[in-house]
Amino acid sequence: MPGYRLWEWIRHHATAVLSTIVDYAVMIACVELAHLSPVPATAIGAAVGAVTNFLVNRSFTYLRATDRRMPRQVGRFVFVSGVSLALNTGGEHLFHYVIGLQYLVARVIVSTIVSNAWNYPMLRFFVFSTKPPERA
Repeated sequence: MPGYRLWEWIRHHATAVLSTIVDYAVMIACVELAHLSPVPATAIGAAVGAVTNFLVNRSFTYLRATDRRMPRQVGRFVFVSGVSLALNTGGEHLFHYVIGLQYLVARVIVSTIVSNAWNYPMLRFFVFSTKPPERA
């Protein structure tokens, strides 16, 4: 079982890198091409990255979670992603506008913190948990 968990962890981070590339590409395009402010561009990028993340995580990262009901996972993922979106957007505001960091530097710092402190544990133990759901 430890070998399985290691590969799951590696797949999770590979998926996070892919999702981050999609997220950042959309955010940068929104700022540089569409001339949006970095804060709403962060929200748009994070939303597109979240969709990518869910689809790849469900089919590639958490292989044992594919037999679980997708609507339940989607509902949990929406909650986790919503909080992640708020943390990333708020962090972008704090680091870019309040502290004064360049928007992309701010985004890298914030997304690294949010990914490790919020996204990974919540995806692993809440959204794609292989434990049977408890009855209320």
